[in-house]
Formats: sequence, C-alpha cells, structure tokens
Amino acid sequence: MFYDHFAFEVADLDAAIRFYVDRLGFKETWRHRNEQEAEECAFLSAGDVRLELLSVLGESQTERPLPAPPYCPHLAIAVDDLLLAAAALKEQDIAILRGPLEVAGKVRWLYFADPDGNVIEYVEWLSPKTIADR
Repeated sequence: MFYDHFAFEVADLDAAIRFYVDRLGFKETWRHRNEQEAEECAFLSAGDVRLELLSVLGESQTERPLPAPPYCPHLAIAVDDLLLAAAALKEQDIAILRGPLEVAGKVRWLYFADPDGNVIEYVEWLSPKTIADR
C-alpha cells in the first residue's frame, strides 16, 4: 500500500481552489463534475501532497464548527523549515490556530485552517530517527 490523497469538503470549490493555489502554492491537476452523485471535485498537488476538494452540488453550506483542539482530522504537510512556513502564512494573512509547538529535538508543528475550517498542520521533523521510513 501507499498514500494516495486526502480529501476536504468545501462550500465553494472555486474559492477553495484559489486559496490552495494562490496562497499555499498548490497546483490544480484536474477537476470533475458528477451530476449523478451531485458533487464536484478538484485534485490539487504540492510536491508529494495530493489533496481532493469536494463540493456538494445544489446544497447550501451548513455551518461548520470552528476548529478546536486536538484539531482532528487534519492534513499534515511536512516542511523543511517551520519558522519560514509560519512567516509565509503570516504574509498570506492566514491565521495560525496554534503553534509553533515543539518536542525538543524531535518535531515542530503548527495548525491553521482553510476558509471552510478544514485544518492543516505544517510539521518539521527535527530528528530523522523520530519518524520511521520518511
């Protein structure tokens, strides 16, 4: 087995694509509208990360709960430099929900959310022995 992708539900597919592409550096790889299943999806990628955004057709967005600890589920994306990634979020006016946090010598991470409240974690592994098979 191997990792394929993570999926988030979004209210406005076009707006969500703009957020991920324009503000986080993803690229849209393909998009599909499925009238039979009443949904539309788009696949985005950034490095080895593949993300599917799903939107229900003809359904008004119900209010979603605000993200709260422990911020699950979330999409975790490894970065080389968490402090640099945090600065980039600040430049893009993306609020950090929590962090940066650190387990000394092992790992640093922070949480933020997309406009639909889907939580994303940026994680920097400080010790190659911390995570097996990375």
